[in-house]
Amino acid sequence: MRVLVIGGGAREHALVWKLAASASAPELFAAPGNAGTAMLATNIPVGADDVEGLLRAAHTNAIDLTVVGPEGPLVAGVVDRFREAGLRIFGPTKSAAMIEGSKAFAKRIMREAGAPTAAFETFTDPEDARRYVREHGVPIVVKADGLAAGKGVVVAQTIDEALSAIDEMMVGKSLGDAGAKVVIEECLTGQEVSVFCFTDGKSVTRLVAACDYKRIHDGDRGPNTGGMGGYSPPPWWTDDLERTIRERCIAPVLARLAEVGIPYTGVLFGGLMLTDDGPQVIEFNARLGDPEAQLVLTRLENDFVDVVAAVVDGAVSALDIRTSDRCAVGVVLASEGYPGSYATGKSIAGLGALPSGSLAFLAGVAGSSTVPVTSGGRVLTVVGSGATLAEARDLAYEGASQVSFEGEYHRTDIAAFAR
Repeated sequence: MRVLVIGGGAREHALVWKLAASASAPELFAAPGNAGTAMLATNIPVGADDVEGLLRAAHTNAIDLTVVGPEGPLVAGVVDRFREAGLRIFGPTKSAAMIEGSKAFAKRIMREAGAPTAAFETFTDPEDARRYVREHGVPIVVKADGLAAGKGVVVAQTIDEALSAIDEMMVGKSLGDAGAKVVIEECLTGQEVSVFCFTDGKSVTRLVAACDYKRIHDGDRGPNTGGMGGYSPPPWWTDDLERTIRERCIAPVLARLAEVGIPYTGVLFGGLMLTDDGPQVIEFNARLGDPEAQLVLTRLENDFVDVVAAVVDGAVSALDIRTSDRCAVGVVLASEGYPGSYATGKSIAGLGALPSGSLAFLAGVAGSSTVPVTSGGRVLTVVGSGATLAEARDLAYEGASQVSFEGEYHRTDIAAFAR
């Protein structure tokens, strides 16, 4: 079997790593991939958002099965295009991927499905949005409707902060077209959790949970990033909580999507807040998270080729998702200046010196395995695996301490409660 993974981040390195462990021993390709995927797969120099280029690459390399990593190509319709060409591909169609591609669409589906979520309104006129904020007060959340690489959400603690977010998104176009429409919603409080399930549009697997850290600095200070680390499973995660979230928050949304003619297939990622009133959905994403994928895939015991095939072939009802009792903690090593501007081309040392029990999933890394250099803001994720979160944390930070490059930065408080 020849399998293509679309994308070039640490999530895609983790996907390639997991697929490489399959008993079916697939021949692997990544587009565009990175220095990490190159150690396990053949990189193809085609951008993840180049749908037609990806289709040509799939034909040229006789790809049997494609796995889509990032949200961009999903929202661009890569699954629809591949299916039209008769190719097997894992992920939701363009219409279904709007569960991530449009916050307004997702909130409407949640409302129609009866899934618990924060009260909200959608705006295309900035003055209407400003008036709503003044009437409802703070704290309040302002979200860009479209894709914004994890940077389109402002939790405003003051009226001025909320008004500034509206002006930047809607008037100043700081996020381009993604901020032309905004969703403004009540601010939920509680414990956040990310949950992941696999679905073929009819059946859904049990959920796997993780928690991530979005802000750049310790203590959850500074701007939001694409994710600076995380852990799985949460110590308070139980079978009862899993069942409650799946039955109240996930299954009704999938059922509603099917009812309106856009069945969802692939992996569904729900970001939830565990409030005093029970779990509430913050948002949905149409793919595995990053850095959560690096944690979840480390713990997943199933052959991932079998999981993907079950989704693509409509056989999820027979799929039993199994996760290890071992824990995973991930620490993201970033370039100085991220999520703003940063330098690249810095030599990376120490990747070969990681302790047993830790792995490095590469993201913004170019060059070769012997001469790697930085090429992005989030450079790599070091994941530690242990019998407890404390052990996993120690291994993750021990591994992170072995890796160095000029300007390297990472949070020091990932899973700090487990020390």
